[in-house]
Amino acid sequence: MSRTDIAAVVIGRNEGPRLGRCLASIGDLRAVYVDSGSTDGSADIARVAGFEVIELERENGYTAARGRNAGLDRLMEDPTISYIQMVDGDCTLEPGWIAAGAAALDADQRLGAVFGQLREARPDESIYAWLCDIEWAVPPGPARLFSGNVLLRTDAVRAAGRYRAAMVVGEDPEYAIRLRDAGWLIACLADPMAVHDAGMTRFGQWWRRSVRAGHAFAALDALHPGAFAHNVGRILFWGGVAPVAAVAGLILSATLDPRWLWLSTAALLLTAAQVIRIGLREMRHRRPARAFTLALFLGIGKYAEMAGLLRFHLRPRR
Repeated sequence: MSRTDIAAVVIGRNEGPRLGRCLASIGDLRAVYVDSGSTDGSADIARVAGFEVIELERENGYTAARGRNAGLDRLMEDPTISYIQMVDGDCTLEPGWIAAGAAALDADQRLGAVFGQLREARPDESIYAWLCDIEWAVPPGPARLFSGNVLLRTDAVRAAGRYRAAMVVGEDPEYAIRLRDAGWLIACLADPMAVHDAGMTRFGQWWRRSVRAGHAFAALDALHPGAFAHNVGRILFWGGVAPVAAVAGLILSATLDPRWLWLSTAALLLTAAQVIRIGLREMRHRRPARAFTLALFLGIGKYAEMAGLLRFHLRPRR
């Protein structure tokens, strides 16, 4: 029988069959499902499964942070709940995770949050699913940040407050920063935690995900100056300075002096060298073809992240 002092918050929007699998993985934990305007009957699926359902109003817009907060608000009303598992509706919890996560929190009262190993459901389905699977890999040990699936201590939630409801992306690492600022520790465990089902099979899906990553880095850097300066700096250089230099060299060589072509050549050679460097580094862990495929997509991803960075900074002006 599950511990009665542990509960779960599940958030979702039009997750379809994935939501049914997610809810089934919760087991007999008390759980709240928060729906963000689904049109596929997700709320009814949760009700039939016996879950308490909160349907967010459209008036304030839908964000994952709003969903998480609504679930936390409901569960935090119960003083007997010690830990709350946050779950995204496209994920299924692994058997034994709740016990492992709770044991870690029981053993160290300084821990405010723990998470385990997250894997992609079908990493061989497409190159994009494989890239997601790599993204989830976090070595066990002390951690600075966490993603959407995390086991929170309610005392830490009271100290850190709630997620930033207005953040459209990046709300999880931002909350992790504030939790640590409140004096709590975060740990990644070696135990399997959940399986994520991105259903990502097309380049466009991966590109949009990368754009959101750039948007998140920009938002996080604005809220916590310096904390993500390295990430933003790499995006600006490889996704901004390098391609602009390449194009500028072509334009200048065509309009002013052919010798300006050196600028384009230097930018392209520098970009190629970066891809080769990352590919050689990744060959320590994977086959050459996979290593250089990853290096290439990391390079392409910088252009998408740059688009997200620009979107964040231009949005207030629109």
